[in-house]
Amino acid sequence: MKPTTISQLRRLKEAGKKFATITAYDFSFAKLFEEEGIGVMLVGDSLGMTVQGHDSTLPVTVDDIVYHTRAVRRGAPRCLLLADLPFMAYATPEQAFENSAAVMRAGANMVKIEGGRWLADTVRMLTERAVPVCGHLGLTPQSVNIFGGYKVQGRDDAAAQTLLDDALALEAAGAQLLVLECVPVALAQRITDALAIPVIGIGAGNVTDGQILVMHDAFGITGGHIPKFAKNFLTAAGDMRAAVRQYIAEVESGAYPGAEHSFH
Repeated sequence: MKPTTISQLRRLKEAGKKFATITAYDFSFAKLFEEEGIGVMLVGDSLGMTVQGHDSTLPVTVDDIVYHTRAVRRGAPRCLLLADLPFMAYATPEQAFENSAAVMRAGANMVKIEGGRWLADTVRMLTERAVPVCGHLGLTPQSVNIFGGYKVQGRDDAAAQTLLDDALALEAAGAQLLVLECVPVALAQRITDALAIPVIGIGAGNVTDGQILVMHDAFGITGGHIPKFAKNFLTAAGDMRAAVRQYIAEVESGAYPGAEHSFH
């Protein structure tokens, strides 16, 4: 398998072909995912909840992301590897530069940051300094205390327009990918159609260019509350490798996420 690139993802979007991505946190799972055909992985600050056992992503540090990025890169040397900049790691451009350098040195190809137009200057400056950026809009988990919980975003016309404007601003600033989380399908369609860059959805319906799942959700090993958009691919597949192949196939065909996994 050749290394996956951002250019390839843009070509997939232009051809109307969907792609599957997943979070990864360690060598063994990263190796399994790459061997079964996942070309894009995210070392997400979701590790604060899935790996460390916190009730939010806020306790995660840059050092945590660096540690897990190194492990994932060793397991998946050819994947396009995204790494989250965690809470308050990009509050100023200078912080963003320093912390992006740390995760890129650890093996990331791209950093992901949460927020809208207020981040445009940071995105522009990172891009000018050879750091590719993936934006993240909608339900941005680092803002859980602002939102008052994990809630669907962009339900009314004004909020939807704000998200669309934010997406266009991030693209104009140089963002090369966008994650859209927990928004109504119709809004996800508007944003995906409006952007030239690939849009990766989670809880945004099957209309986005790609999908991402937290790996624990894809295997049904998340305790407690199960998000509406999650699907346990292990149930029908029977083993983890087959489950990954099933996930890829259902994303590429548009079968997943179905209406039951989406917000309207």
